[in-house]
Amino acid sequence: MTAATSPRALRLHPDDDVLIAIDVIEPGAAPEGGPAALRRVPKGHKMAARAVAQGGAVRKFGQTIGFASAPIAAGDWVHEHNLAMGEFARDYLFGEAALPTQFVAEADRATFRGFRRADGRWGTRNYLAILTSVNCSASVARFIAREAERSGLLADHPGVDGIIPLVHGTGCGMAAKGEGFEALKRVEWGYATNPNVGATLLVGLGCETFQIGRFKDEYGVEEGDAFRTMTIQDTGGTRKTVEAGLRAVADMLPKLAAARRETAPASELVLALQCGGSDGYSGITANPALGAAADRLVRHGGTAILSETPEIYGAEHLLTRRAVSREVGEKLVSRIRWWEDYCARNRGEMNNNPSPGNKAGGLTTILEKSLGAAAKGGTTALTAVYEYAEPVRAKGFVFMDTPGYDPVSATGQVAGGANVLAFTTGRGSAYGCKPTPSIKLATNHDVARRMAEDMDIDCGDVLDGVSIEAKGAEIFAKVLAVASGEKSKSEALGYGDAEFVPWQIGATM
Repeated sequence: MTAATSPRALRLHPDDDVLIAIDVIEPGAAPEGGPAALRRVPKGHKMAARAVAQGGAVRKFGQTIGFASAPIAAGDWVHEHNLAMGEFARDYLFGEAALPTQFVAEADRATFRGFRRADGRWGTRNYLAILTSVNCSASVARFIAREAERSGLLADHPGVDGIIPLVHGTGCGMAAKGEGFEALKRVEWGYATNPNVGATLLVGLGCETFQIGRFKDEYGVEEGDAFRTMTIQDTGGTRKTVEAGLRAVADMLPKLAAARRETAPASELVLALQCGGSDGYSGITANPALGAAADRLVRHGGTAILSETPEIYGAEHLLTRRAVSREVGEKLVSRIRWWEDYCARNRGEMNNNPSPGNKAGGLTTILEKSLGAAAKGGTTALTAVYEYAEPVRAKGFVFMDTPGYDPVSATGQVAGGANVLAFTTGRGSAYGCKPTPSIKLATNHDVARRMAEDMDIDCGDVLDGVSIEAKGAEIFAKVLAVASGEKSKSEALGYGDAEFVPWQIGATM
């Protein structure tokens, strides 16, 4: 096969033992700069650039992604049959690569059109949320939202983006203290005060572990035009609670609808970074492009939240080197250790992730997946590390400890204050979020074309020569547009009501 017709492949780092197939590599075909393929290598998968002895480390991105479980010959397909997890030492080098941020001059910083809230934060949407303290009140919350929609209440308030019932599966059958309770409390408070939520109705049953009265006391909440509560037992049953809920919604809507978009600096954006349905292209196209957009936002004074702790496992040493202090770096390592213990006590392992779909797309181990996923975090200094659903107060690039499961992870980020979200996918994830709009970034042309109604940006053109910086600029421009009110594809499809999934930590009793 001539060079002109050779299949395309990438070697991401001079030290790498593998090439990444951009095109399918058939047996006998030799990509430029690589050996002839010994067997078929699918798109997005790995081909050995050189031989690796059994037990030897295999490198991609210049980093270890696993160890040869069998001898690997040059030109062989590298995947589950000959590549496995293994332990290796990581040198955390706290703060070694934490470079000062080169901020854009304030006069030149980007802006968006948002809603200024009483606490000084800015929203990108204007929702009324119906939250529940317990699953037992979930149906009533949905009934209230449904009846409000049927009644035509919103027709008189065009400035309101919607009434959303945010229901969950916990709130009782749990301890009244400890990790699980504290996480749920932070989620409830975080959603009630997210700047994209202008008013909240919190509905409970009455006898649950998660008591609304205790919640209000601990946060010093007073009821008013933007916050109301009720319980089904005290209100007199289902029908009476729905009627009372409708009256509360009607009372809160006029003030909520009076909010108007104003010009705000991009420094008020808090961007949640997510990836789901990853493939072999994720760490090459969409994730680093989103990282470039995150860098750009940080330089404009904003905040970007990287999460999904199981999906930075094996790459955490690259983040600790960017920590602004040893304390910040060690907090990240402590969360990694928590996850190792969490998996052990639940008889699992960190390598349970990647999923079958990730593997079909070319990813083999969690080490490989993590190195690509961490690219969403760009290159700026790591300024803070947060536990799940903690309020994000620091500016710049931060990390929040969450599971890798997308809806649970994003729920924590939104509770932390994220007012816009960017989500990369290689296999084609169907995801949307309320109250925070989600922008979907396809890693390759195939999924962008096949799921055109779901994907906002096609990052596959990075494989065709578009630079990461140029793609990052395109993503940043889309973030500003969506923050200013442009609907994302998932919003247009109506996603977001079912994606509120608080992390349920601990035993269900």
